[in-house]
Amino acid sequence: MRKIDVHTHILPKQWESRKDKYGYGGFIHLEHHQPCKAKMLRDDGKFFREIESNCWDAGARIVDLEKQTVDMQVLSTVPVMFSYWAKAADCLDFSKFLNEHIAQIVSEHPQHFLGLGTVPLQNPDMAIKELERCVKDLGLSGVQIGSHVNDWNLDAPELFPFFEAAAKLGAAVFVHPWEMMGETKMPKYWLPWLVGMPAETSLAIASMIFGGVLERLPDLRVNFAHGGGSFSAIIGRLDHGFQARPDLCAVDNNVLPSSYLGKFYVDSLVHNPRVLQLILETFGENKITMGTDYPFPLGEDVPGELILSMSDWSAETKQKLLWDNAMNWLGKGGKLD
Repeated sequence: MRKIDVHTHILPKQWESRKDKYGYGGFIHLEHHQPCKAKMLRDDGKFFREIESNCWDAGARIVDLEKQTVDMQVLSTVPVMFSYWAKAADCLDFSKFLNEHIAQIVSEHPQHFLGLGTVPLQNPDMAIKELERCVKDLGLSGVQIGSHVNDWNLDAPELFPFFEAAAKLGAAVFVHPWEMMGETKMPKYWLPWLVGMPAETSLAIASMIFGGVLERLPDLRVNFAHGGGSFSAIIGRLDHGFQARPDLCAVDNNVLPSSYLGKFYVDSLVHNPRVLQLILETFGENKITMGTDYPFPLGEDVPGELILSMSDWSAETKQKLLWDNAMNWLGKGGKLD
């Protein structure tokens, strides 16, 4: 069966100090401290994570693809690089650098990679222009965005023109959690990643539903990371709240939340067969795409292993999740051109 991994992250091997370039800190840089390994550090020296060469070396990734029998990866930046907190012009400049790097890798290895850009969503006008450049000039399939943009959730009126532009362009949108809610209350046990990320993704989906974004833009192809987070577990609660308190819930969209199931995508990264079955029943077999979070430790070690382990699923269903659905989300019509 063919496999495409829609959820993978990549960085350039190195870049100049953004603090030196822009005159203020907060940005990430790499410190290559030993062969094939680098530390991701903030400008103040605070450690973020360690990465290996497969996070920047296309050749190392291709070796892994062949070992894991994965045909293609969709490349996107590491979410900490979104930099929505920065000055918009500086974020745009950094985004262009990251996008051109991904576009170059896709151009050099089109049989192995497709790409998603990043845009300065704190300034939607700039974001729209960079989105258009990503799709029209760089040949990327769309963009990866965060689960919120500073104080804006994804229903913010300021962001609607960006989603409208993405729908008009036919650009795929991948929503990844970042800067998790309540992070300061979860200092131990890696809870921001284990608990905060699923909550962030649920917030993003609910915001786009209750805010009417999906209602107004039925052609928008949006995909949410990590199986949609905890959304499949709370959809009944959302419907009940919508019906019990329409005065609070139906203020921007009067359509029942569950009506949107099957109208957006989620990836398959849930680590548990019962949860994978749940998201299949919740979102439908045509709306789940294989994603692994490669090359990070919260990812699926053997891409597609959980999907292939589902003994009650037909080969047709498995192939949808491993390849076909992703091609439809990416606008490739079920196959590569």
